[in-house]
Amino acid sequence: MGVVSELLANVPLPRMVEVRQHFSRERIEPANLPDIVRGELMREKIRSRVHPGMRVAITCGSRGVANIALITRAIVDFVRECGGEPFVFPAMGSHGGATAEGQRDILTSYGVTEQAMGCPILCSMETVQIGRTDDGIPVYIDRFAAEADGIILCGRIKAHTGFQGPYESGLMKMATIGMGKQYGAEFCHAAGFKHMAVNMPKIANVILKSANVIAGVGLIENAYDETCRAVALTAEEIPEREPGLLLEAKAKMGRLLFSGTDVLVVDKIGKNISGDGMDPNITGRPMTPYLDSKFDAQRIVVLDLTDETHGNANGSGMADVTTRRLVNKLDTEITYPNAITCNVLEGVKIPLFVNTDREAVQLAVRTCVEIDHAQPRIIRIRDTLSLDTILISEAMLDEARANPDLTILGEPTPWPFDESGNLW
Repeated sequence: MGVVSELLANVPLPRMVEVRQHFSRERIEPANLPDIVRGELMREKIRSRVHPGMRVAITCGSRGVANIALITRAIVDFVRECGGEPFVFPAMGSHGGATAEGQRDILTSYGVTEQAMGCPILCSMETVQIGRTDDGIPVYIDRFAAEADGIILCGRIKAHTGFQGPYESGLMKMATIGMGKQYGAEFCHAAGFKHMAVNMPKIANVILKSANVIAGVGLIENAYDETCRAVALTAEEIPEREPGLLLEAKAKMGRLLFSGTDVLVVDKIGKNISGDGMDPNITGRPMTPYLDSKFDAQRIVVLDLTDETHGNANGSGMADVTTRRLVNKLDTEITYPNAITCNVLEGVKIPLFVNTDREAVQLAVRTCVEIDHAQPRIIRIRDTLSLDTILISEAMLDEARANPDLTILGEPTPWPFDESGNLW
């Protein structure tokens, strides 16, 4: 046993209780999504812009959007029904290691393949400059999209993880950073997140006016990672209506129904969960000072990466403690391009790491100050998208009982560590 293990061996961990958090469950059944998307796109203002023989580029991002393969196929089918020739392209900035192959791999992992979509998937990191903003920022979009006769954006509208403004994650960001690839995204991030709320829509408006954007399909998800709304907007309607849709999305998003905790344990982080690996709107630990979150945790523990993140450990730097398992999975060629492009390096730093899950939690508890170490307040979640059922320590039970939006599901039980000290 090493010195670190000896220091942690006698740190007791409290028993944990499973709790259900209650949020609105309004959703669209997946079987109904194709008809809803088609109905939105068949509005005359949109339908009249797709002509026979048009080559139409359809965006697909990297964020792990619910039902993305189903929704993208519905857009493909709409274009083909109108006589157009659709193709899909990855619109994900610098993700996938900022390579065409890496971005294709991400699409494949989401089920967005040529066979499933019934159309070509064209992947390239090449961009074309299509204009400049009034203050001189060059505006770039994907080469294939620029060469197409029309573009249909598709993206989830939600709170951003690094800044706040009338436009955050959504169709405006998909146009700017997604279609901009690594090169265009870098120009958008050049001034830092302090100016993102101004610069991002400024660039997006140039794209909407200069590129042949036919429409955008905006998606809103509920707190259970389920599609609850799909709305198609013309290029002119996107800047007008997206702010209202963002407010709607924020009202529906999940959260931790506590003001804070001593230790927050996150089982897995990944780019399919959040652009920051774990959503700071949930954890209260943003990478930038331009995000206001009401949750507070003195220590954050991250135990592992999702398989879908392909070694991208963006967000690990926001943890205080992690495991050797996560560090061994970290792929710097996948992780670092994203950080370099957005000029935020904090999120990819490697936190203090130990050999086992047990030691990671023990270390976090031991190093908390001004807490009751005999009865620490701990919350454990699977990831920041999976907030329906969580685990809380016994010290938090009274607070849970007093909240009508929480249901206690069982009795307190010890942590289920195996013989090696891990939770799997």
